[in-house]
Amino acid sequence: MEWTDMLSKHNIEKNSWLQNIYTRRAKWVPAYLRGTFCAGMSTTQRSESMNKFFKNYVRASTMISDFVHQYDKALNVRYFSEKEKYVKTKTSMPIMRTTYSIEEELAKIYTRKSFMIFQDELLNCQRYKAHKTQEEDGRKIYLVGIDGKEKPTYEVTLGKENNIVSCTCCKFEFIGFLCRHSLHVLAKKSCLNIVFQSYVLERWTINAKSRVLNGICVDEGPLEMVPTALVMKHRLMRQFYKVAEVGSLSIQRFEHASRGIENIHAELLLINIDGDGNVEGDTVQSQLLSNFSLQDSPHIVSKERSKSLRQKNPKENVPMKKQRCSICKEEGHIRSKCPSHRYLQ
Repeated sequence: MEWTDMLSKHNIEKNSWLQNIYTRRAKWVPAYLRGTFCAGMSTTQRSESMNKFFKNYVRASTMISDFVHQYDKALNVRYFSEKEKYVKTKTSMPIMRTTYSIEEELAKIYTRKSFMIFQDELLNCQRYKAHKTQEEDGRKIYLVGIDGKEKPTYEVTLGKENNIVSCTCCKFEFIGFLCRHSLHVLAKKSCLNIVFQSYVLERWTINAKSRVLNGICVDEGPLEMVPTALVMKHRLMRQFYKVAEVGSLSIQRFEHASRGIENIHAELLLINIDGDGNVEGDTVQSQLLSNFSLQDSPHIVSKERSKSLRQKNPKENVPMKKQRCSICKEEGHIRSKCPSHRYLQ
């Protein structure tokens, strides 16, 4: 209705461009995108922020040889900043701003920046007031708004066993953090523990990069005839990650997996690199290393340009003027070395 009023107010109902973008409103209107996870970014801000970051290191006039060096320098700065924030998160504790125990628990799981987003929502949930409007099929629907204000209001739906919550603002679906409206209802029903169980995305946690990422190598199909060391390493890491996931479920599984890994490691050390199972492989390799001695590299005389090829300056061909004594006026010596000078003293 507001769109129609705008077109009629400015007399642009027949504008083809406006008609075209209105038919594709589901692609750009935020209301249609709230249900799609975009990590909070619905514009080109990611590419624009990266462009701004790299402009401090490279320009359009940067040579390709300098670009490689500057690009590597930019990545090192980025990695160092990330490691610095990681150390800060692991070695310090943020200030608690509420009395909820879930705040202190999630402070140990979330990264510092992610925790600040959650903490802000948890703090502001205390400003809201909720009342139940209806209940159907075990689901409870609450109308949540700021205390003392009629609008805006949001509908929060709580599941049958109070383990599922959703809000019409779709903050969790769009960003990955529960909104203040949902947190207010959960706090009212004393169900904040489900936040820790079901509504903490791994991508916002400290250990998000500690696990092996899917897609590093493809498991489908047989192994290559001559696989590279990097491919074999990635596949072994994926297998070890599966073992670690199952082995960490109980102390019995952990001890069994630990003993198995130690036995495998001991057996691998006895296998020759060539794969023939010869235990003497390490001895042969040590003998080869002992017979090998380092020698100095051969001395190479640097080549100089022939003097005959250099064109001399005309002044170089002028014969030098012989020295003449200022006392006896003879050539071949100077005043301090004049033989008659001592007689004059």
